[in-house]
Amino acid sequence: MSKKRVYEYAKEKKMSSKAILEKAESIGIHYKSHMSSISTDEEKKLDQLFSGKNSKNSKKSEKKAAPQPVEKKHPNSEKTDRPKKDKASKRKNFSQEDEEESGNKRRQNKKNRRQNKSNAYEDKSLKYNQRKKQHRDQPKPAETHKAETPSKVEFYDGMTVAELAKRVKKSPADLIKSLMMLGVMANQNQALDSDTIQVILADFGIEAEEKIIVDPTDFDHYFEEAKQEDKDKISSRPAVVTIMGHVDHGKTTLLDYLRQANVVEGEAGGITQHIGAYQVRVGKDKENITFLDTPGHAAFTTMRSRGADVTDIVVIVVAADDGVMPQTVEAINHAKAADVPIIVAVNKIDKPNANPDRVKQELMEYELIPEEWGGDTIFVNISAKFGQNIEELLDMILLVAEVEELKANPHRNALGSVIEAELDAHRGPVATILVQEGTLKQGDAIVIGNTYGRVRTMTNDQGRRIKTAGPSTPVEITGLQETPEAGDRFVVFDDEKTARSIGESRAQQAQERRRNQTHKVTLDNLFDTIKEGEMKTVNIIIKADVQGSVEAIASSMKKIDVEGVKVDIIHAATGAINESDVTLASASNAIIIGFNVRPTPLAKSQAQEEEVEIRLHNVIYDALQEVEDAMKGQLDPEYEEEVTGYATIRETYHVSKLGTIGGCMVTDGYIERDSLVRLIRDNIVIYQGQLSSLRRFQDDVKKVAKGFECGLMIENYNDIKIEDQIEAYHMIEVKAH
Repeated sequence: MSKKRVYEYAKEKKMSSKAILEKAESIGIHYKSHMSSISTDEEKKLDQLFSGKNSKNSKKSEKKAAPQPVEKKHPNSEKTDRPKKDKASKRKNFSQEDEEESGNKRRQNKKNRRQNKSNAYEDKSLKYNQRKKQHRDQPKPAETHKAETPSKVEFYDGMTVAELAKRVKKSPADLIKSLMMLGVMANQNQALDSDTIQVILADFGIEAEEKIIVDPTDFDHYFEEAKQEDKDKISSRPAVVTIMGHVDHGKTTLLDYLRQANVVEGEAGGITQHIGAYQVRVGKDKENITFLDTPGHAAFTTMRSRGADVTDIVVIVVAADDGVMPQTVEAINHAKAADVPIIVAVNKIDKPNANPDRVKQELMEYELIPEEWGGDTIFVNISAKFGQNIEELLDMILLVAEVEELKANPHRNALGSVIEAELDAHRGPVATILVQEGTLKQGDAIVIGNTYGRVRTMTNDQGRRIKTAGPSTPVEITGLQETPEAGDRFVVFDDEKTARSIGESRAQQAQERRRNQTHKVTLDNLFDTIKEGEMKTVNIIIKADVQGSVEAIASSMKKIDVEGVKVDIIHAATGAINESDVTLASASNAIIIGFNVRPTPLAKSQAQEEEVEIRLHNVIYDALQEVEDAMKGQLDPEYEEEVTGYATIRETYHVSKLGTIGGCMVTDGYIERDSLVRLIRDNIVIYQGQLSSLRRFQDDVKKVAKGFECGLMIENYNDIKIEDQIEAYHMIEVKAH
């Protein structure tokens, strides 16, 4: 049972706390304030004190009140004051003098009542102010603070003084005092670092436990969190497939056949709106497969460069009558860089000159070995024009998806990526997105890339309005503030206020990144990047005029031996350096080596925009030596000294606030404002430094030529004397031959 406080006891006795404190003081019980606790023995003493007083008061009141009931002096006085007769009879019974006397009494009574009300209000106001002052001035007991102070507190880096004070059950003033003792001047809104917080908590005898706060604007955290879901929460999801390959090998025909087949299985009338992705129901169990209709492997890699790893399986289409083409090789390298399973669809087997075995032999050079030849790559011979073996291709996709065990949690907030986006004249920003985790619902607060909004409408691949979209479902949404970019990732939040705050923060961070954009890896900064531990592998793209040169350069580069670093040839082909090569290099942070080839104008401008380095050579040894020197850090620029002129000091001037000014005549060459100089006295170099000022008469000048007088000052040096020689020079970079 908790002890009773003084103010609680006063409420029970219907008395003020002050009166209780005074009575307790009179019997030898001392309390500090109305918040002090009353023990059981003290409560009994107080009860006896007030019970005795009440009994005396009751006896006195009984003696005074006893005669009142038997008093019969004026038994009908009240009745005479308020008679039941009408007003007319009352006027007859009372004379004129009586009426005046009663009127004066009424006015006096009314005046007295107003006075009593005013006095009562003043007394009440006075008592309230006294209680308020007493409560404000009353010190809080120290025992309460000690009892409430926690033994362990969680904190995070950047916590303010006010937030920390709440957690340690102290006032901000207490923490500010501790900070002042440590020599730190702060207010209650000051953010504290981790070390300072730990020192403060140790000062109060509290155990500190640091809590890592995740940046809410970092989308990687949400995706990593989704991958670590409990097994009982996740379930199977459809596979997401991207079809790549040469444009003339039947990729578009295969996409069209799959799309039409989906319409036949679905409702008649066809797809009303193409949104860049669609789902096909296949197999006995009518399982879904999501196909992405991307423009090509360049767009595929662009999406991957923005972090959108949306593809689970890549199907590479190769024509049986044409074989492996350069763009086919590019598609293979892009798919390998994405590290996803590859299925090869050998198309056009219906043609008379089709030779699927030749395609398999050519693809073996790129480490795509058929299963029937002892490899692990699935090959399917199809005819996209006539639909031959399309069902088998879909079954193989389902088989690979089953092996990959593609799963997601449909019961969490949705996560995913943008497939494509546009600004519609009537609907505003429109984005085609792929839900990868969770379920997207109409009305959800969403952040996409560097913009935000609320999902106003959702449209599926058949043009129907839907209200929910589960994992691996492509939908078209509206309701965004701005148009996102293809490959941007999105996260759904619980409320629109949070989404707006995070979206605005991401937009601000993106603007700052654009201002302070870091440079891509180049051969010049390659060694520093390796030394900082940012890179263990050097990615290189090789383009040459003939296949023999490509193979020779690639094999030689793989043999370059530098401790802790290896060369990875992510793409090697013949032909000019094109935009696709630059896109792949940008996504993979690679360097392009060109041998006897040149970049196309578009590729050259794109490389400048994306800061991708292109090195061109016509001697294989030079290319190999340059990469090896870069890996060893031997590409430091060389400088040599170039003397520009001489001057002789003719007079010196001492200025107290500036220093020593040398009046001189240029005797040879010229002296510039930014020149490095040597002060020579008796053929001995006394000082080397830089000019801080160069003037002719009253004007600052950039250059003074031979035969002209000038005044100069040497930075941080004043010991200039007459007849000293000034030698001006520059350091120029020597290009490697």
